[in-house]
Amino acid sequence: MKALVFHGPGQSAWEDVPDPDVVDATDAVVRVDVVTICGTDLHILNGDIPEVRPGTVLGHEAVGEVVEVGSDVRTVRPGDRVLVSCITACGRCRFCREAMYGQCHGGGGWILGHLINGTQAEFVRVPHADMSLHVLPGTVDSRDAVLLADIFPTAYEVGVLKGRVRPGDTVAVVGAGPVGLAAIATAGLYSPERIIAVDLAPTRLDAAKHLGADAVAAPGEGPDELVADLTDGLGADVVIEAVGEPESFELCTRMVRPGGHVANIGVHSKPATLHLEDLWIKNVTITTGLVDTHSTPTLLRMMAAGRLPVSSLITHTFPPDRMEEAYDVFARAADTGALKVILGQQHDALLVKGG
Repeated sequence: MKALVFHGPGQSAWEDVPDPDVVDATDAVVRVDVVTICGTDLHILNGDIPEVRPGTVLGHEAVGEVVEVGSDVRTVRPGDRVLVSCITACGRCRFCREAMYGQCHGGGGWILGHLINGTQAEFVRVPHADMSLHVLPGTVDSRDAVLLADIFPTAYEVGVLKGRVRPGDTVAVVGAGPVGLAAIATAGLYSPERIIAVDLAPTRLDAAKHLGADAVAAPGEGPDELVADLTDGLGADVVIEAVGEPESFELCTRMVRPGGHVANIGVHSKPATLHLEDLWIKNVTITTGLVDTHSTPTLLRMMAAGRLPVSSLITHTFPPDRMEEAYDVFARAADTGALKVILGQQHDALLVKGG
């Protein structure tokens, strides 16, 4: 099959690799129909995540059809159209029993495109299929559904839920990339008084307004002063960091009110200064987290009911064999206006094994 293979920092190629097979009885093999690119994939290519070994197929988000299952798989079968979650879960370890699937100690967690071959390929082996695949209802479009593999549960769980957004809150979101925009959309479900978006790119600020931001600002326009003006000097109740840079994290800590909450979503590859000399007296809560995807079934039901504004996040579509071009467009988002880049393919027939 064809797949995007990581060959070291700055090096990848769409090339031939062996087809995956069922290895464990809990595995499934999925034919990939729709896949997308994540900011974390760019971090890998930049060499920021050294655990990813050269030769690994990248990607951790996909929608496709099951073609083969192991003997212990019970909840999916060949022919099912499924969402491949970015997190796999054994369902048995202490962390899985607490719905902390991202921390799974039974061979799960974030492994696709990280510790094992991922989804940016024609086929992918998915461990722990019963817990890691979600059968899609016929009313949900595959292009929309792939956004529930990572960005929406990440934004909702690590940003909105951990940030404890409540009705009447002032919520500031620093970073209006795909995850930040998903945070704006899902924060709006809790009826905050206002949502403020901060980003460098005017196109992303326009997208933030479309998804529910009441006010926007670029970092050079004094977003902390804007927040202070809109809150009578108190600061934001919840500030969501969705960039992953030291400057953006420190901006968040300046924008939060006493007793408020900073929820960090961004993937950080460099240290950030924690100004405890200012924060210790303010009763501020700071949370971090890897997504657990425990909210995926809920978000899927909301998508089926038309309650999630997902399609507006998709700005570019490519066939799979233009994967490297898609990466270039996504990496140059400031120039291309890219938000979520989707790669999809059509199939005339489905060959299933063991059906």
